[in-house]
Amino acid sequence: MAVLCDDGPGRPSATDKHGKAQWRKHVASNAREVAVRSGVDPDAEPSVDWGWHQNFSKGLPIAAAVTGVVLLLFMIGHPLSWTEFFYMAFPAAVCLVGAVAYPIYKRRSWRR
Repeated sequence: MAVLCDDGPGRPSATDKHGKAQWRKHVASNAREVAVRSGVDPDAEPSVDWGWHQNFSKGLPIAAAVTGVVLLLFMIGHPLSWTEFFYMAFPAAVCLVGAVAYPIYKRRSWRR
């Protein structure tokens, strides 16, 4: 087992402002203890410490709708060829349909 700290008993680790030795009893532990702060075990959900739980249910449809609208706005103002139209209108339509269909799909998926 690796030693994480060499401040053992009998060794001063620092001095205070008066020059007296301060003794550290415990700096680091060699045990692999898991801190459970929020009541959720980090082994079950490793992302519990920083808040990501693979749940982006509101942001994904919003991002898809914004992307679809921006792609449609790109078609305003200059002449379009059919190639430009296909490369902007079809992805915009897919994004907008997905923005509407994704929340409906997620809402009904628990019924299966």
